[in-house]
Amino acid sequence: MTTSTATAPAPAQAPRKAVAPGPDRARRRRLAQWGFVAPAVVFMLLFFGYPLVRNVVMSFQHYTPKTFFTGEAPFNGTDNWSSVFQDALFGKALWHTLLFTAGSLLGQFCVGLALAVFFNRRFPLGGVLRSLILLPWLVPMVVSGIVWRRILDQDTGVLNTFLDTLGLGGNTPWLTSPDMALLSVILVNIWIGIPFNMVILYGGLQEIPKELYEAAALDGASAWRTFRSVTLPMLKPVITVVLVLGFMSTVKILDLILALTDGGPADATQTLGTLTYQNSFVELDFGAGAVVGNVLILISAVFAVFYLRANRTEGK
Repeated sequence: MTTSTATAPAPAQAPRKAVAPGPDRARRRRLAQWGFVAPAVVFMLLFFGYPLVRNVVMSFQHYTPKTFFTGEAPFNGTDNWSSVFQDALFGKALWHTLLFTAGSLLGQFCVGLALAVFFNRRFPLGGVLRSLILLPWLVPMVVSGIVWRRILDQDTGVLNTFLDTLGLGGNTPWLTSPDMALLSVILVNIWIGIPFNMVILYGGLQEIPKELYEAAALDGASAWRTFRSVTLPMLKPVITVVLVLGFMSTVKILDLILALTDGGPADATQTLGTLTYQNSFVELDFGAGAVVGNVLILISAVFAVFYLRANRTEGK
């Protein structure tokens, strides 16, 4: 007779309690986190924080070329601010900046959106045409300004020659008339900014689910109704990004205007960016230049605050 002996199961081990990290371990982890963040913080403080503070301080000083040698920049209170705000040229430059920024953003966005919608459908050579449209964006802005200055020349420009050939009048003073110069600069800047708007908006269109368009077609929606009720709402986050980036890059444009008109004729294309340059590096009044630069920074900061508040409201 065989007797089998059953082996008693081993008692289950009680689960170990999670041991909270000690103070040394938590401190090392916190130091490691700051180690990754520190380079970015140092970079921001050196290349953004210090110039910003220095520019604000300079706007309250009598800062001249002599200061670079002597280091003496006496404090003059709000004299720089008063002289800038009382100058009639500042008001004109502010108005021109608003017109230039609004006109450029409106033209770039509308044409860029139209091209993005056009290229959203497949057709032969569509990729080649998209690549060619990117060329104005890839060319340096100074080069674009010089080329367009030759094109828009009143006497020898290609545009006037072409218009004269068509019998439409070939003597338009595009860049030499105070009434035409600002409009010409806006049109050139629209030409430069169209590719950026088209690329970003085209990417946004690619992310819209095709099922939404199929549902709209089944409901009998027209092309315009589909665009208004499907495309635009789905593109809203991308449109916000495009307009914000466009505003930040347009409101401070300097090189294009200098290459085209140098702020003329008769200060007709003088903006806050060109006025900052003129005060600082032409008249060598660095205090006044700092004041105008601070106004530009303030305008950008106000716009950024409204943008962040709008995004926060949409998120809720």
